[in-house]
Amino acid sequence: MSKNRNTLETLSSEYRDTIPSDLRQSRSFDWYLDELYEEPKIARNAHQRLADMFDFYGTEYDEDAGVVEYKLASEDPSNDGENTFYGRVIHESIHEFVNKVKSGARGLGPERRIMLLLGPVGSGKSDFDSQVRTYFEDYTARDEGRMYTFRWTNLCDVIPDQDPADDVVRSPMNQDPIVLLPQEQRDGVIEDINDILEAPYTIRNEQALDPASEFYMDRLLAYYDDDLQAVLENHVEIIRLLADENKRQAVETFEPKDKKNQDETELTGDVNYSKIAIYGESDPRSFDYSGAFCNANRGVFSGEELLKLQREFLYDFLHATQEKTIKPKNNPRIDIDQVIVGRTNMPEYREKKGDEKMEAFNDRTKRIDFPYVLSYEDEAHIYRKMLRNADLPDIQVEPHTLEMAGLLGVLTRIEEPDESTVDMIQKAKAYNGEIDETDDVDVRKLREEADEKADIGEGMEGISPRFIGDEIAEAIMDSMHRSRSFLSPLTTFNHLEGNLENHGSISEEMFETYYRYLELVREEYKERAIEDVRHALAYDVDEIQRQGEKYMDHVMAYIDDDTVEDEITGREQEPDEQFLRGVEEKLELPEDRKDDFRQEVANWVSRRAREGETFDPQDNDRLRRALERKLWEDKKHNINFSALVASGEMDDDERNQWIDALIEQGYSEEGAKEVLEFAGAEVAKSELEE
Repeated sequence: MSKNRNTLETLSSEYRDTIPSDLRQSRSFDWYLDELYEEPKIARNAHQRLADMFDFYGTEYDEDAGVVEYKLASEDPSNDGENTFYGRVIHESIHEFVNKVKSGARGLGPERRIMLLLGPVGSGKSDFDSQVRTYFEDYTARDEGRMYTFRWTNLCDVIPDQDPADDVVRSPMNQDPIVLLPQEQRDGVIEDINDILEAPYTIRNEQALDPASEFYMDRLLAYYDDDLQAVLENHVEIIRLLADENKRQAVETFEPKDKKNQDETELTGDVNYSKIAIYGESDPRSFDYSGAFCNANRGVFSGEELLKLQREFLYDFLHATQEKTIKPKNNPRIDIDQVIVGRTNMPEYREKKGDEKMEAFNDRTKRIDFPYVLSYEDEAHIYRKMLRNADLPDIQVEPHTLEMAGLLGVLTRIEEPDESTVDMIQKAKAYNGEIDETDDVDVRKLREEADEKADIGEGMEGISPRFIGDEIAEAIMDSMHRSRSFLSPLTTFNHLEGNLENHGSISEEMFETYYRYLELVREEYKERAIEDVRHALAYDVDEIQRQGEKYMDHVMAYIDDDTVEDEITGREQEPDEQFLRGVEEKLELPEDRKDDFRQEVANWVSRRAREGETFDPQDNDRLRRALERKLWEDKKHNINFSALVASGEMDDDERNQWIDALIEQGYSEEGAKEVLEFAGAEVAKSELEE
């Protein structure tokens, strides 16, 4: 019992530490004014607060892509990286979203638009939208993101027909306390605080009080002979406002219902029937501010599958965006302040895009494309995140498994290029950053050509990461049932092939194309597996280091038009062009590109030297591969290839040596045996044919 009590006390203490100290503390309006002059940002509008939120959690500029990566998405600092986003195209979309929010913060127009996240299923729209809402909640709980609202108190003392249950009434719209000031006085305060505000935007607030609050203000002013100070001192308390989706405070998610059951009151609020008997139907106190727009005030409105709503139901968004007001039934207009985010998939967008009656709605949206990831290594990161966040069985995922699954996904999403320039695999490698492997491919030109060919944009169609992730999960469970302690690409390929036609989102007309892509992936994996086996059979760190140093000596002499000392005789000699080309040809580097490659490697070595780092060919992926292949050519005549095909002929020590070398590359013991049999046979076959 004592142990449980101590644990409970610790948990209780930790819980209290997570709650802002002033959450349940009420303050006076005078205190709020003083606080405004101390920190003007507490009066920010929703766009301004959201814009600052993205910067608060950190940013990193990607010079190559020209994109700002926001750490709440790229690192997820509040959740130890559990919900990170991968892929250049995704961070471009997030960058575009934040830019629109920041433009809205400056009053440049996007504050009067719907941020419409458009993309195929499983592209990350919903995850990003959820991430924004989650971090907005966290931000408003911090001192940097704090905001305040107010409540009316002691109303029964002044208003005779006030229900005792309504003696204390919170601002129904969670409005900023500054709206309690008449516009002239308010403008004076705002002008003062803008003079001391350090921000790229200015504070503005021309909102009117909501109808219920205006009713209370009128009654109280009449009672105190228009003495506003008396009203504020005796009947207004300032309280901290935290965004909380579960409590429907400053964050609201709206989901479409069945068309027959859609009701605009879900957005704008409805009459509170329990109050009609007390106040009467036309009394503003009888209105229930429970609509989604009301709940989202001061924060974020998230519309899920927004374009699935009926056209008539979307009309409420017109005033909510352009005029920033809502119009409930039989009630005056109500001012709102919120960032409106909508999400939709491709079929609904295509349908509404061609509807002339949707012109006004479409004009009030800012489309932000959320395409699928187009880099297969980034796609593999998505699957790793899936496995990392799950209770993964005691099973090892073998090298290339997730990358090859990701490659299949990418092939289904990119536009087929002109084969006279590159093939599909080369294009996927170029998008993956392997530009030098694709013979001077202009990636920017590839992207431009693809966007011209695509219906809406490249990456907006193809296989969802969910489908591939599901098949990886099935392959893991299948491996376990067969008592296999590893997941290999071969097993994953079998599951992808076997279930391709069973996935509802893949059209029948694409089956043949996707099967062809799967064969391309199999061939790519075969080449990689062969490379791993070659690496295991002929790898020698010391020899690669020696050959690398020799290569660099001759490269530097070639560039400087100098001589190099012969290793044996010690005499000065011209750079050994035959040796240099012997290395470079292992990368299929043509003669006319040798100078570019040599200069590139020389620059890399010089840069490392300036940073105080020694030369190590292992740190340059292309040079390492070239040296490994050169070493393979020099050593392969000493390898017993027949032993790779017929395991009975293989010496146990030799076999174990090769398996150990594969284990060093990341394979499990059983996985090493599989790849040795699979790729080893291919190596043996090709070498025996030679």
